Amino acid sequence: MRILVVSDKESTYIWDHFDREKFKNIDLIISCGDLKAEYLSFLVTMINAPLFYVHGNHDRTYIYNPPEGCTCIDDKLVVFNGVRILGIGGSPFYNGKEFQYTEKQMEKRVQRLIPKIWWYGGVDILVTHTPAFGLGDAPDVVHTGFKVFRRLLDKYKPKYFLHGHQHLNYANGNRIIKYNDTTIINGYRYHIFDY
Repeated sequence: MRILVVSDKESTYIWDHFDREKFKNIDLIISCGDLKAEYLSFLVTMINAPLFYVHGNHDRTYIYNPPEGCTCIDDKLVVFNGVRILGIGGSPFYNGKEFQYTEKQMEKRVQRLIPKIWWYGGVDILVTHTPAFGLGDAPDVVHTGFKVFRRLLDKYKPKYFLHGHQHLNYANGNRIIKYNDTTIINGYRYHIFDY
């Protein structure tokens, strides 16, 4: 299964110079947040593949104008082509706006998902906006990763962990990190991989 992951900055390569041929084999699109709703609707229409998304800390417009034709997987575990995908959006709390959480609030969200994870027998792809603590995050309050995400990785060992929030042009931005049995992919702009 070929997956297109997008996050944080709309790609002019895709949006302004779309070439259907380059994306004809995409089976699924996953957004890790902070993209315009119109961009996600464009992707799902032009690529003609399902699009799952979680909220980023700048996605407050989604409350009134969600991306058309796309599926929000925030706080959900969905199965697509036999692949179990868990979505948990949001960023660390820093100014009190929508989709921001303290570590304790994020822990409570994750706790509510444990029965679903158990029911489905685990997770294959974890999708978040913010990285896990110490795995592609940054030391400032806005970009520090969640410790509870790291515990999820340690306990359930998903094959992939997709996130955004940490732009690749930031000081320690890495596209791909290997952590135990999990491949961590920063979806900044876009990245295509085969599951």
